[in-house]
Formats: sequence, C-alpha cells, structure tokens
Amino acid sequence: MKLCQLDNLRHATNTVVVLLLLAACSGPRNESSTGQKSVDAESDSRLVQSIDSVGEIPVPPVEHGPASGRLVVQEEVVTAHSKLAERKDIPMAAASRLKSRDSVYPVQLSLQYSVASPDRENYAHVEQNPLRLVSEQPVSTFGFDVDTGAYSNVRRFLNSGSLPPQDAVRTEELINYFAYDYPLPDSKEVPFSVTTETAPAPWNPDKVLMRIGIKGFEVPAAARPAANLVFLVDVSGSMNSPQKLPLLVNALKLLTRQMTHQDRVSMVVYAGSSGVVLGPTSGIEQATILGALERLQAGGSTNGASGIRLAYQMAEQAFINGGINRVMLATDGDFNVGTVDFNALIDIVERYRKKNISLTTLGFGSGNYNDHLMEQLADAGNGNHAYIDTLNEGRKVLVEQLTGTLLTIASDVKIQVEFNPAVVAEYRLIGYENRLLRREDFNNDKVDAGEIGAGHTVTALYELALQDSKARLVDPLRYTQQQEKSHSQADELAFVRLRYKAPGGSRSRLIEQPVQVADIETFAVAGDEFRFATAVAAFGQLLSGGEYVGNYELADVAELAAGARGDDPFGYRGEFLGLVRLADSLTPQGLRVSQEF
Repeated sequence: MKLCQLDNLRHATNTVVVLLLLAACSGPRNESSTGQKSVDAESDSRLVQSIDSVGEIPVPPVEHGPASGRLVVQEEVVTAHSKLAERKDIPMAAASRLKSRDSVYPVQLSLQYSVASPDRENYAHVEQNPLRLVSEQPVSTFGFDVDTGAYSNVRRFLNSGSLPPQDAVRTEELINYFAYDYPLPDSKEVPFSVTTETAPAPWNPDKVLMRIGIKGFEVPAAARPAANLVFLVDVSGSMNSPQKLPLLVNALKLLTRQMTHQDRVSMVVYAGSSGVVLGPTSGIEQATILGALERLQAGGSTNGASGIRLAYQMAEQAFINGGINRVMLATDGDFNVGTVDFNALIDIVERYRKKNISLTTLGFGSGNYNDHLMEQLADAGNGNHAYIDTLNEGRKVLVEQLTGTLLTIASDVKIQVEFNPAVVAEYRLIGYENRLLRREDFNNDKVDAGEIGAGHTVTALYELALQDSKARLVDPLRYTQQQEKSHSQADELAFVRLRYKAPGGSRSRLIEQPVQVADIETFAVAGDEFRFATAVAAFGQLLSGGEYVGNYELADVAELAAGARGDDPFGYRGEFLGLVRLADSLTPQGLRVSQEF
C-alpha cells in the first residue's frame, strides 16, 4: 500500500501514521459479510478515539526547497493528518476526524517532514506564463538555457502508456530538445548568432509568433579542451531497477569511450555513505574505468549531500587549469538521509561553481524521480540537466552532443525583449516560466542565468497580439494617451537585447537587434524549422492544459509536424511525430492531463 513507506515525521505524527497503517494494511474489506462490517465499525471507532488522544500534530520547522511527498500542494505544506485523510485506503470515520483538524501553513516547499509513498515523483508546480499588456509591461526578461530533460521524461510517460503530469512538461525544454538550422556565428569573438522570425500562429491566425533563436559556435571533438570529470553515481537501494543503475552504467560506458589521454576520470559513489571507487585516472585507461563501472551495485539509503561534497573535492584535487572541470551526477534524485534541505544542497553547488567546477545532472528511473531537484542543482552548478530514459538518449547526450554537454561557450545568457506599444498590444512568452528575471536583472552581472554549450541551438517563442488584431483578449483603456512614435519606431515590432559572459568572465557583453514589422510572413511561407518548433510548442502547451491554444488539437500538431519534419538525420523529429500520435491515442475524448502520479 502507498502508506507503507513514510518519511520521518515528529513523534506525534508517527503515532497517527502507525494507527492509520494498522487500519490500512489490515487488508481489503469484505462488504458481503455483515460480521466483517461490525468488526470494521468497531475498529474504526477505536481508531478515531486513538487519534483524538494524540492531540494536534505539531508543525515541523520548514526549510526552503522542494518536497518529495504528497503533503505538498503548490506552495503550501499541509499538516500530516489532513493529507493522510485524503487517502482512499483510510477508514472513512478516521479520515473525517483528521480532515476536521486540517491546518494550512503558507511556507516554501521542503524536503523534510513529507509523507512519501512508493510513487512520489517530485515536480515543481509552475503556472503557464500569462498574457501581458505592452502598455503596462513592455519589457520581458528571462535567462536562456539548454536543458532538455523534460522532453525525454515526457517520452517515458507516453511510452509507458500514460500522459505526463502537467508539471512535468516544460515547453521550452521540449522545443530545445531539437537542433535548428540557425546560421553559425561569424567568429568566435561573438560566440553565437541571433536569429528572429515571425509568422501567424497556427492555433490563432490573428496572432503572431515571434521566434528568437541562437546558435553557438561549434568545436570539433579533436579541439575539445582537456576534461576533468568526476562520475558521482547513486548506488542506493532506490537505484535497483533496470532503468536506473544498469542503464546508468551503460550510459557512462558510452561517455568513457569518448575520453582521451588528456582527460581525467574519477568516480565517487554514495548510498548511506559515500566513497571513492576510482581516483583520478587518465581517459586512455579505458579498461580501468569500465571495470570500476561494472562493479557498481545498488543498496542502502541515499545520502546525496555526502556524495556531492566528496565529488567536488575530487574535482578540485584533479583540477585542470584552462580545461573542463565538471561533476556528472547520475541519480534518481531521491535523497533521503543526510543533508536533504534544498538550500543547503544549492549552497554546496554554488560554492564550487565559483571555483569553476560545474555540474551536470543525469536523471534516471521512475516512481521516485526528483525532477525539480535535478533541474535546480544543474542550474545552480552552471551546468545542464538531461533525463536518460533509454541508452539511445544516453548516446545523444554523452556521445553525439558531448562537446556541447561539457564545453560552455557562454555563461549567464539573458534575453530582454522590448515590445513596441505602437504595434504590439499583448504578448506571452511560451515556456521559460522558472527562468523569468526582473527587468533590472538584465544589466546586473551578479544575477545568474543560463549557460550555452558549444554548437547548441536555443529557441524561444513569443505569441503576440498586434494593435489591430481581433484576437486581443484585453480591451484598450479609454483614457490612455498614446505617445507619438517616429516612423522608424512604427516599423519595429520589438527590440531584442542579449547579454552573456565569456566562460570565467565577470563582465557581460551586449548584442542588440530590432525585429521589423515587415518581416512578418505567412505561416505557409515560413520555413520547416519555424513550423516544426511551432508544432513542438503547441504540443507542450496542450500537455500543460491547452489554455491558450483554443481548439487546436493533437491531431493538428501531428499534421503540422509531419509537414515540417525537414532534415532529420537521427530520426528525432520522426520520433516526435510518433509521440504526438501516441498522446492523441491516450486521450480519446480530448486532452485530459492528470496530475496524479
């Protein structure tokens, strides 16, 4: 039963939990037996009396961070008795008594004092970006990033026969899973090119989509700097399934085979405690590294913080000046002993980030996968996050895209878009909900943002309603006085600014370019790259609830993607088309996305 695995609560909470377990684990009720009903009624009565004798459950002190259990409802932590009362396997009388004693405390999410079930995947709840009025908020600012973990995680849900929870869908990560044919930068002095394109939205032709894309300069594998990598491997009991440790080992074997004589590989494992299983070893000693991987076995609890500290110490010990120094954390993210407070883990990662040691997180498995923790740790570590659901995904991330995964060409990349109020009435950023920045953060070089790897492409889409559009959702104010605009300003849709730092640099550089009204083209004329990115954006929005896409359906997404597949050497776009059709088959009466795990 789902109640039979619980995190540590305070003493009073434990008392109630034990009582509920005794009731819940006693077996299913046989409603056909009158005698059994009588026994159950007496049991319920005794349970209610026992619960009353416990008194109010004290609220534990809450630390900032994500939670792994079912006590979390968006940004609230509910006392244990109320949340347990929602379980269907608790006697109704006891559940009612618990429900009547509900208390809600407005606090940040915490890893501590949460009731966990065997199926307790953790996703941060994020509302889709709302529509903004240009007259009130003409500037949009966010951090660019190349994480792609949400796409492969969504694929895992669909291939297992279910729709993903809405909170597992980060639309920008779905879009950025695919490479787009943006022009290469002219020189390494400016590490990436910036491209914009505009066309009507397929789900609402009275609105305009504006795409911003960047392409990083490419570094051949032979020119990659020397790498000092520390494999930080979770070997706890939760990793004991085929899609966890065995897949992890095979994926890291692929990475190991890409190492050369100039590279160094170390390996740290952690469960209840942590230890070094391989000291700094030349990348050319393949047999030694592969042998260490093959000897890994799963068992025990998960002290992730202990392993993180030790891995960073190993990276510091083997530090390569001018090279790539990175910890590769491979886990399901289910930290359950030691330091489990979110902020404490972030502090460790940020401290070593300042020493130019970055962090990549590789997620594995299902049931207890901590997506939120994995993504946020990678962000704090100036790294990237990927979810490995198949060995082919491991090959994509750790072989095909290895240089981009390891080699950062620009850090703290921020985008700021100023919309022209004479032309644009409303806008909405599609995705990037957890990467929004304040307007003043754009020019503040102390504010952390996203990193771009060699050869990476990154895409963002805005949906716009122009001043003369019938699709405007908000009526204009009667008494607003519009300022006169010059002819040149009237020709501009928006002005795009991009800031970035060179790796290891402390001062940002600025790129600026306008987006012209005259550049808006018909959707049919737009290229395959634009139309395919639009199809992925529509897919992500539909999986997230479809609030802004009107009557557009998954069948429409499939048709659009099929006609915009373009050059697809690895078959990723073809696979996407199959996933869209699979999602459509899983929702015969419209898109009904359950947030239950």
